[in-house]
Amino acid sequence: MLLLTCGGTVAMLYAFVVLVDPWDSLPLSPPLPRVPISTNARFSFPALARSPRFDSVVLGTSTSRLLQPAQLDPAFGARFANLSMNSATAYEQTRMLQVFLRAHPRPRAVLIGLDAEWCRDPIARYTTRPFPEWMYGDSRWPAYRHMLTPYAVQEAANQFAVMARLKRRRYGLDGYTSFVPDEAAYDPARVDAAFARWPATDSAPASPGERFAFPGLDLLRDALAQVPAGTRVVLYFTPYHVSQQGLPGSRTAAWWAACKQGAAQVAALRGVAMMDFMVPSDITQDRANYWDPLHYRVGIARRLAGALAGGANPAPP
Repeated sequence: MLLLTCGGTVAMLYAFVVLVDPWDSLPLSPPLPRVPISTNARFSFPALARSPRFDSVVLGTSTSRLLQPAQLDPAFGARFANLSMNSATAYEQTRMLQVFLRAHPRPRAVLIGLDAEWCRDPIARYTTRPFPEWMYGDSRWPAYRHMLTPYAVQEAANQFAVMARLKRRRYGLDGYTSFVPDEAAYDPARVDAAFARWPATDSAPASPGERFAFPGLDLLRDALAQVPAGTRVVLYFTPYHVSQQGLPGSRTAAWWAACKQGAAQVAALRGVAMMDFMVPSDITQDRANYWDPLHYRVGIARRLAGALAGGANPAPP
């Protein structure tokens, strides 16, 4: 009786998780009103990448998360999902693009935010956050093997609570969710403290003739090769504050310049547009535009969306 009871409980728990399908990852899944539920977007976003509600995508790290699809859609004549993820590695971003392209063989637009993650050497495949490779493959059937983990049970309960209106939805249905404080809470003193805590860049003089390697740009080149002709593709360097761009003549500045040159070569090879917001400008030279040296305010995100659509970088000061 004990074995039957335990077995029955496990079977019922598994059936509950499969029925709720918290990440909309199963091939046989009832059409329930699921929402992005997990704080780790690596679990929530593959379903959005496959969704027929979208024909365009934004990829990047947290430095691209504030681009709102509602602003990009009319500007591009598209239906965007913003699938940017905190600290997403170059590998994770290309995997997300693969999922999107598999479900959308003729996308309208692909925007990829470039920052330090694409310029690192060596590059890490993953972060400390779990990355569910089984969600990113050609087949969705392996997902059934992962529906009885403690995390799956927890997220199924959360998804059910949202569907039953017992819990409020926290994340946007198009991938966009503002992660910065409300504008009314902007405090220059708090921002100054954030800048003071941020690690300083390498101010050592650049070595003449030093060469840098950018394996992430090799991933980018291969990923862009999968994007079909006719898709509007824009690569853009996100607007770090000038304090993170490196002093003129420093090794940091040389590293950024080399990475940008490599990205420009990839863009030229694939015939796509590249824009550079990581330059001294009225955006990047004004600390009042930022919450910390990497993350700009919502108003700046609106400016970037307009610039991306218009194909013009913000004018320098």
